[in-house]
Amino acid sequence: MAKLPCPESNCLSHQVASETVHGANLALTQVKCDACIEENEVCKCDLVKGKDVDQQAEANSSFLHAVLNMIGMLIGLGIICAYSSHLLGKCLERNPKSQSYADIGENAFGRKGRIIAATFIYLEIFMALVSYTISLHDNLITVFSGTQFKLPGANLSTSQLITAIAVLIALPSLWLRDLSSISFLSSGGILMSLLIFTSVVCTAIFGGVKANQTIPVLNMEKIPAISGLYIFSYAGHIVFPNLYKAMKDPSKFTKVSIVSFASVTALYTALAFLGAKLFGPQVNAQITLSMPPHHFVTKIALWATVLTPMTKYALEFAPFAIQLEHNLPNSLTSRTKLLIRGGVGSILLLIILTLALSVPFFEHVLSLTGSLVSVCICMILPSAFYIKISWPQISKSLLILNLSLIAFGSLLGVLGTISSTKLLIKSLLRAHST
Repeated sequence: MAKLPCPESNCLSHQVASETVHGANLALTQVKCDACIEENEVCKCDLVKGKDVDQQAEANSSFLHAVLNMIGMLIGLGIICAYSSHLLGKCLERNPKSQSYADIGENAFGRKGRIIAATFIYLEIFMALVSYTISLHDNLITVFSGTQFKLPGANLSTSQLITAIAVLIALPSLWLRDLSSISFLSSGGILMSLLIFTSVVCTAIFGGVKANQTIPVLNMEKIPAISGLYIFSYAGHIVFPNLYKAMKDPSKFTKVSIVSFASVTALYTALAFLGAKLFGPQVNAQITLSMPPHHFVTKIALWATVLTPMTKYALEFAPFAIQLEHNLPNSLTSRTKLLIRGGVGSILLLIILTLALSVPFFEHVLSLTGSLVSVCICMILPSAFYIKISWPQISKSLLILNLSLIAFGSLLGVLGTISSTKLLIKSLLRAHST
């Protein structure tokens, strides 16, 4: 299990998670007025009117619908993370006007709280996209195995050149302004994720791979390194406030969390043991690369993994782009704003491509993201927000519990960051020496 922390599930889970996060945020943005289009801000119209009528009109999600949304977003579990999602719901109960994760941060610690929350959100998005681009590169190597491409004057390998071409093909999507068109990409990403999952199951059933491998039950020394991988797949918390607000009966939010986390626990456990029994300790960090290359289902899985990042760039960039455009002077024309928005997005995507090709170690970058960023979003910040917002009424037992979670999350984050950083540096040195 230490060798296989559900790697394909990490890709699958966070792909679905990110798509649901930004699909929900974009949907909420569409119902706000133009003056309040900033993704992380509470709608100013609601504040001016002092009414919650519009919010109640949007809250039409049933219990089952909310469970399905959360399962599609998480595909990963931790009891602590389930509890922290409950804390976010409690924070929203105390301040019904809060709309987003960043709003909760501002309610707790003022403007600094919003800045901290937004920083971690955008940092996670950036680092996740670097990981996805590394995944794109790794799978393109297998898809185009044996193919040779050279570009005169460019000191790039075939795999690097193909990856650059794939990213450049996806680049125009960053210039899209129509939110419905961007949200449509979410459907493609979720479909690709389902294809990956189905392909892994089909490999186990029809792929001719005997499920007779054995691996150690537990490798204690690897826990710090893999903890970030698990935490990364739990990081759906930034959209939980949106799901809470969308429910007809928000009082059932805690039950939604329990059912969703329990469901994905079963799925993750099944996938982990499936991969372990099929491929043993030598399983690749991306399970699609361990599947028999000559099988048809493997080719489907590989292409699905290749196409998923290409559908995600615009979707991931959308919240940042909305905020960027909102902060531009009103004197600028729509065309000028579009040029600035698209230009900034293009530069960021090229930076992501450069980093991905410079540090092509998927599992280490993913682990670093989880330990450095996701642990704050999932564990540390929700407990800190809850303590601050509930301070006058919080019981001593709850205070001790949440302080303990903050301490545990901090310890896990520090140890995981140190471990994954060491492994990343070691891999870089080994690659340069060869």
